[in-house]
Amino acid sequence: MSATFSIVASSKNATPIALVRTKDFAAWLKKQAAPVQAWLKANNFTAAAGTSCLLPDAKGALTKVICGVGDDAPAIWAIAHLPAQLPAGVYALEGAEKDATQMALGWALACYQFTRYKKPSKKFPQLALPKNADAAYIDALAGGAFWARDLINTPANDMNPEALAGEAVNWAKKSGGKVSVIKGEALLKANYPTIYTVGKASSVPPHLVDISFPKKGAPKVTLVGKGVCFDSGGLDIKPSSGMKLMKKDMGGAACVLALAKAIVDTGVKVHLRVLLPIVENAVSGNAMRPMDIVTTRSGITVEIGNTDAEGRLILCDALSEADGEKPDLLIDFATLTGAARVALGADIPAFFTPDDKLADAVAKHSKNQYDPLWRLPLWAGYKSQIQPAAADLTNDAESGYGGAITAALYLQEFVTKTPHWLHVDMMAWNQTGRAGRPQGGEAMAVRALYALIKEKYGC
Repeated sequence: MSATFSIVASSKNATPIALVRTKDFAAWLKKQAAPVQAWLKANNFTAAAGTSCLLPDAKGALTKVICGVGDDAPAIWAIAHLPAQLPAGVYALEGAEKDATQMALGWALACYQFTRYKKPSKKFPQLALPKNADAAYIDALAGGAFWARDLINTPANDMNPEALAGEAVNWAKKSGGKVSVIKGEALLKANYPTIYTVGKASSVPPHLVDISFPKKGAPKVTLVGKGVCFDSGGLDIKPSSGMKLMKKDMGGAACVLALAKAIVDTGVKVHLRVLLPIVENAVSGNAMRPMDIVTTRSGITVEIGNTDAEGRLILCDALSEADGEKPDLLIDFATLTGAARVALGADIPAFFTPDDKLADAVAKHSKNQYDPLWRLPLWAGYKSQIQPAAADLTNDAESGYGGAITAALYLQEFVTKTPHWLHVDMMAWNQTGRAGRPQGGEAMAVRALYALIKEKYGC
């Protein structure tokens, strides 16, 4: 285990943590020694979710932690409040064999701090790895989440297209992957015109990073992530309120990297490919203009209805490239539409797929991994809204309604050969801090889709 996640291998001299569900507290309390009962009552402890009480011995030294667990609390967040509440030291869970992996992962996720520009505010306590916990899984998923959070939280002056591409390339090389990078005007020569068009106005050139981890005979899984390092809106410029969080507009790429890292680190047996179109949507004399028409990689012509709908433009070229290989599963991640956030809020990514069986599998793993996702329809009745008079498609539907759906319908036009496709539209950001989920960048949908890929293709 990595000490970064405040989890250690040895439980020697660890302070025990007793887990007590709220509904069981009264019965549990009656079985405790009189001094323990008196202490808990004096501290008004009721085992409510998110609470804890430190039990001292006769000399005042910490002897045990009583942790309140809500009756319906997801296992992953059951003890995630403890790292912020407990003093430094090593702790060990009592009687958590069933949910040990999820609880330990929640502890790890709660120990994240973004420290690139600021010293750590707390030295977290450490958890002894429970006996039945999957250390490799915890390390991989926590490591991916920490990486994604760091990438998203880093501002665009330090996380520009060159820097984000560099992060992906460095990881791939260290992990044994094959890497190809196309950038600047070379994108035109290689026939990625929409990626180039979106990113050409920036002083830092657009990139397409193509990473693969070949496994002969294994199912092919391809991940595509939207990497808009900053989105000004282009000539259809955003207001200041809409621009403030646009450093997170590369959250799709960050989540793809987190998922790819988990797949590689745990040795899931798939032929993995990662495609990251990475740009900055800036304003300059050569910026794309409203009503410009661009011929995409697939040959479909697109009228630029709005320069602020740039994410689907860079994704469509990458999806066309991915689709040409006919992978068994193709997933794209994107912080794509405000409409998805209006429909589902900031915490629940929307997903789209024409495949009902795939949708059912996503829903199952979303529930099992406590990693929320919700299906929205690819409603064909809205397709006319993205079919302008002057080109095959527009990137901006005339109607303001159903924006997440029309964006997904646009992307679907570029996936014609792949048997199973999934589009995820996410916030990639926690608006407020909660146990295990600090305010700021977040790796959303990663745990659920990792479980899906491992079950469906990795055995």
